[in-house]
Amino acid sequence: MSFSPAFRILMLTMMLWASRQVLAQSHSRVGVSNNVSALFETPQKHHESAASENSRYDFEPPDRVASVNPFSHLFVEVSQSQFDDSPTLFTWAGQAPGSVDRNAPMATDRPDVTEASSTVGPGVLQIETGYTYARDGNGSSLTETHSFPEALFRYGTPINWLELRLATTLALETTVLGATTGVPDLYLGVKIGLTLQDGILPEMALVPQMTVPSGSSAFTDDQVLPGANWLYGWDINDFVSTAGGTQFNRSVDAGTGSIYTEWTQTWTIGYSLHDRVGAYTEWFAFIPQDSDTAHTEHYANGGFTFLITDDIQWDIRAGTGLNDNAADFFAGTGLSFRFR
Repeated sequence: MSFSPAFRILMLTMMLWASRQVLAQSHSRVGVSNNVSALFETPQKHHESAASENSRYDFEPPDRVASVNPFSHLFVEVSQSQFDDSPTLFTWAGQAPGSVDRNAPMATDRPDVTEASSTVGPGVLQIETGYTYARDGNGSSLTETHSFPEALFRYGTPINWLELRLATTLALETTVLGATTGVPDLYLGVKIGLTLQDGILPEMALVPQMTVPSGSSAFTDDQVLPGANWLYGWDINDFVSTAGGTQFNRSVDAGTGSIYTEWTQTWTIGYSLHDRVGAYTEWFAFIPQDSDTAHTEHYANGGFTFLITDDIQWDIRAGTGLNDNAADFFAGTGLSFRFR
């Protein structure tokens, strides 16, 4: 069954793609380059926070780095250490690999749409939950949507740069015709840490993702819908960070049931207001390609995060549509926990 624009936004709280075999044992260089992202993330999640990201990864001596490509320092390289304790699969040419700091504050994939470009670390279970209300009016019609608990489970494998992901929620959609309640399709994914930031070169991650047909009859798409999300971010200074995400996903047209590709582009700016308080402002857009009835939607949103402890975070956020095709308004709150 197809979703209203408001409900499609809420479905962004669900994440991502099924686990797959990654890299085998080859040390060869590989290329770097969903309607599934999530309305949510911490303001500086791209690198933990503007104040804490650099402390999350401890850098190691450069003698562990693979030979530097002499032609361009934009190339990335794989070193033997990448298969040991480095938090990323690659290093920028000439960059020393880092290691995970287990004592750094948590970084979440909520509350904004742009997801963190870092993984949770080996042996860490992070559970991110929330509630969202959205409304979309069109003439005499009004659609209101509630989503809870928007549970995202993130687990760090023994391979430091590889994270497994699973998300699910309950949804209630109310229109003039009545109310519909159910469970959307399950979202599965993996996050692969690609690089740490090196000056103007960004921290990056890649998230292969999909939904699987497991939801209630009112909400399932009855097929696997794969996609991928490329994440990138920079710490500018101790106060400001910025990040973006570019993703594409297989989608089902709401009006005709035909298949098309939907692109999602996001950009966010994070602000470290205090060691335990952050804020963000963000723009994002859903851009359908070859859809029969779907149209491009633009949004703006912002919010705050509060670290209660290094392992517990509370967040709030609100946003609005920027064009007629977008939902009018959404707002929500969330609580995240880290177990290590």
